[in-house]
Amino acid sequence: MGDHEEQRAARRSGSPSGDLAASPFRADRDRVVASPFFARLGGVTQVVSASGSGLLHNRLTHSLKVAQVARAIAERITGAPDLAELIDQLGGCDPDVVEAAGLAHDLGHPPFGHLGEQVLDRLARHRFGLPDGFEGNAQSVRIVTTTDTGGPSAVGLDLTAAVRAAMLKYPWTRLTHPDPHPRHLADPPRGASEPAGEKGTGSSKFSVYVTELDDFAQAREPFADRLAPWQQTVEASVMDTADDIAYAIHDLEDFHRIGVLQHAPVAAELGRWLTGALELAQLDDGLLATHSRRPGYSLEILRRRLHLRDSWIVDDDAFVAAVRRVRTELVDTLLATPFDGSAEAEQTIGRFSAGWTVRLVSGMSVVLDPPTRSGHVLLGSAQWHEVQVLKFVHRRFVLLRPDLALHQRGQARLLTSLVQALEQWLTDRYESDRLPRRLQDLVDLAEHEYATLAETDMSTLVGAVGEMPQGAAGIRELARGRAVIDFVSSLTDSQASTLLDALSGRGAQPWSDAFVL
Repeated sequence: MGDHEEQRAARRSGSPSGDLAASPFRADRDRVVASPFFARLGGVTQVVSASGSGLLHNRLTHSLKVAQVARAIAERITGAPDLAELIDQLGGCDPDVVEAAGLAHDLGHPPFGHLGEQVLDRLARHRFGLPDGFEGNAQSVRIVTTTDTGGPSAVGLDLTAAVRAAMLKYPWTRLTHPDPHPRHLADPPRGASEPAGEKGTGSSKFSVYVTELDDFAQAREPFADRLAPWQQTVEASVMDTADDIAYAIHDLEDFHRIGVLQHAPVAAELGRWLTGALELAQLDDGLLATHSRRPGYSLEILRRRLHLRDSWIVDDDAFVAAVRRVRTELVDTLLATPFDGSAEAEQTIGRFSAGWTVRLVSGMSVVLDPPTRSGHVLLGSAQWHEVQVLKFVHRRFVLLRPDLALHQRGQARLLTSLVQALEQWLTDRYESDRLPRRLQDLVDLAEHEYATLAETDMSTLVGAVGEMPQGAAGIRELARGRAVIDFVSSLTDSQASTLLDALSGRGAQPWSDAFVL
């Protein structure tokens, strides 16, 4: 094993672990799969709650498919003789690494999917003043480096540097690291820009909290002379691309199965744009936005947005071809016949999924100097446009449905109430000796982390409102907030609901029943 490979395979502790696999990267995969945080993903929403139907993906099945696609991409590009030298120059690509990263990438997703992520971030920043709020990707890294106790030192999983680096889809903190921060680049990487209308809040996406900065630096060290500080490793780029592919294909399957994704509105949207593209291109932006529900208008808005954000790759001819392909293979083939559970219907879905996966993976390339909004591993131009159109269909005809919004507003209130109830429990001095053990452990952990940061780099603890924590009491307050967020984000959908029922006096479950405490 060469020096660079030894660096990539380095663990934080270096302790013996009794792993079954000889390869350190394969051992990482086994550690992730054995983690209770991984098993928990079977009860966490992907887009909407599966409710035991077996028809919808959850975070566990999604992670398995991301790992599968990521491994296929890695094997394809590492098997290409003309790419071997380039991949080595960029730091390497091992199929075991990308598979482990694919399995681990969603460990930190909270109950109720992205809705839960938004709610916990808002509460973390504005209720608790946490300097970097909540982010699912950063929470995944926190789990494998800190809060999981499955590693030999009972602190994280002690994964190799390569796997930890491959989990960093957005290799920066919200506000401070690296310096200069990538949100200040002329053309920031995808996810690094601040959310619209929230100036000063930092990047909208990031993969590390300030509490894990030391681990972040150690994981990135083997790549320091090969990549810009804000660039993904090749393995992270593979995992990120696989996540996009799985999201674009498999969520559409789900909503076809349960009858949410209907043939008529999708056909009208794509068909109207194809027949009236020149006419729609002449319309004013304001008019398009005002009448975005009209067939064809939302797709034209997407085309213009791609020109603004991704001028490095967007091409109108490729966009037209992508819309035509999606209309043929999604609308006229998959959605043309309602799903009825028959063998024929299942085979149609299978052909759709397999065909699209093979097509997207086959278009991969590796480049030495990619644009800032892309990683080193790129989809082909045709495939990139097709993914944008597939994701558009998912957003326009699933995520923006009023009935889904109704469902999610209730889930947002549930999570908010649960956070408030746990915070009240933490601050009740009469109940301090009866706190859930795990919640108390998380408070102690966060208090130690924040006290250390206060001594070494106080600037990292500036909260969302620009205030420094005041003394030991301020550090303790931050620690309570982080502990509550860590605790709630580690629950399944049903655990969150059941716990709130119990805390509200509505639960019928006997106190002696096994629970999360």
